[in-house]
Amino acid sequence: MIVFKKIVICGVGLIGGSAALALRRSGYTGRIVGLERSPEVLARAYALGIVDDAGSSLEETFKDADLLMLAVPVAQTAKVLKSFLPYLPEDIVITDTGSTKSDVVAMAREALGDRVKKFIPAHPIAGSESNGPEAAFATLFEGKKTVIAQLPENSEEDVANVAGLWETCGSIIHYLTPAGHDNVFATVSHLPHLLSYGLVDYVANHALSELFFQYAASGFRDFTRIAESSPEMWRDISLANRGHLLEGLDAYMAELAHIRALLAHKDGAGLEAIFSNARQARMNWRCAIEAAESKNK
Repeated sequence: MIVFKKIVICGVGLIGGSAALALRRSGYTGRIVGLERSPEVLARAYALGIVDDAGSSLEETFKDADLLMLAVPVAQTAKVLKSFLPYLPEDIVITDTGSTKSDVVAMAREALGDRVKKFIPAHPIAGSESNGPEAAFATLFEGKKTVIAQLPENSEEDVANVAGLWETCGSIIHYLTPAGHDNVFATVSHLPHLLSYGLVDYVANHALSELFFQYAASGFRDFTRIAESSPEMWRDISLANRGHLLEGLDAYMAELAHIRALLAHKDGAGLEAIFSNARQARMNWRCAIEAAESKNK
């Protein structure tokens, strides 16, 4: 159930735009207003029917609004909140969609002060390598997890209301602390992006780059799909979660060094053991994901 009557979404690209479309698909009849740093992007979102209004003043945008959703690169959180603060209604609930949480919480505390009690950190675990309003679609969050990183100051009512919004969008709600969230996603989300970007950059800068790309096929395509994601967004995420990412990179480099040593010593049994363990672990994970998605259809 959605209790919010007027929702302001700052950032109407893939995540923010898909949230708006998912709400409409669910039958939400309240008002959805968009904000963007680019008037042209906002105009496209309006033309696509993602938002009900585009281009109003901040005063008019936030008049009677009861939810602000931030769907912006995480490094912009403090700047955006500070610029909006004079216009925010006293009881407005604020949430975000960022892929890191500890830094976002710190910025929210700095920008909002005592009003941080109305800030409910959240992270919908869904995405695509595509960007912009045209990439948004209503079923993006269907069967996907949304993590809420509740703060001690948050009221249970506000947390439940934000959770209800994401459930309406099709999400399954999970709860982690901000630090716990960042530790988990450094390994299963942020590190894979670094590896994908790194491989494509290596190939692109190689003397035989043109030849390599000519013969790159499905394995290369599947491994590097996420290298088409927003460089700005992933720059911010990487720097924001630097500590956990450095630990993950060091551990992964140690794994690669171990594999290299096995290869150098022609240790086929050792290589096969690693490959078999990885294959089985991935199959188990895939089966668990597919079972969960089937259960929630």
